[in-house]
Amino acid sequence: MKKLDSLETLVSLCKRRGFIFPGSEIYGGLGGTWDYGPLGVELKKNIKDAWWQSVVYSRDDMEGLDASILMHPRTWEASGHVEGFSDPLVDCKGCKKRFKATDLKLEKCPECEGELTPARQFNLMFKTYVGAVETADEESAVYLRPETAQGIFVNFSNIQVTMRRKLPFGIAQIGKAFRNEITIGNFIFRSRE
Repeated sequence: MKKLDSLETLVSLCKRRGFIFPGSEIYGGLGGTWDYGPLGVELKKNIKDAWWQSVVYSRDDMEGLDASILMHPRTWEASGHVEGFSDPLVDCKGCKKRFKATDLKLEKCPECEGELTPARQFNLMFKTYVGAVETADEESAVYLRPETAQGIFVNFSNIQVTMRRKLPFGIAQIGKAFRNEITIGNFIFRSRE
């Protein structure tokens, strides 16, 4: 068996074998998104089922939860995500590409050697708006969850009361999180969804 010598080789193998495909590939692709093919779906399901069996079903001190992807903005304000869930961002004045400032050790753009803007904070949460009218007012603003823990914290009391739990107990959740990453890469290990 040939040793995998690069991440590109792994990605190519996963695509050829029906595990994972680049998202929106026939339209040029959408960076940082991946579609799970027939074998990828089965593999993900098996991993989730094994994890759930090990963490929830095999223990008597755990409960499960599937919290909403959309949460009230105050959730993210209270947790510090609105103010602090960000990375430093720089732009190249020449080629207009953007980079995570902590990834760069250089003073110039790694693509064209152009001048970089001063670093500024870039919030990594995906902001959207809810309601019947397409408005961009802050009253209808919500965020796609950037991590799954806040849903657990918000529902802790509900679960404790409805399941008649006393401390200590745990809450498990499997789900998607969304991060508007400045730089993407490393296959499914650093994606936007």
